Amino acid sequence: MAGRTVTRADLAEAVYQKVGLSRTESAALVEAVLSEMCDSLARGEMVKLSSFGSFIVREKGERIGRNPKTGVEVPIEPRRVMVFKPSNVMKARINGQDMADEAE
Repeated sequence: MAGRTVTRADLAEAVYQKVGLSRTESAALVEAVLSEMCDSLARGEMVKLSSFGSFIVREKGERIGRNPKTGVEVPIEPRRVMVFKPSNVMKARINGQDMADEAE
């Protein structure tokens, strides 16, 4: 089930529709939020959005990988990767459950 991609423009339009800022102000707000999130993650900080999830930067150490075509082993450099961990509220919403149902 392939859905459509939500773009920055879509987010800005949603802010425009729901908050009532101008389209220019809405686009600037979306850009500012995304920029702050990117800057925080680049500094290695966790970004947590309540009822949505957490973006976490993890360190991956050096390891040996293998070229699947040739079978030759090659070292993979250490690097940082970003991981998204959805909140329980988001997991329930994706699965069509209401969190109020969970409490009963």
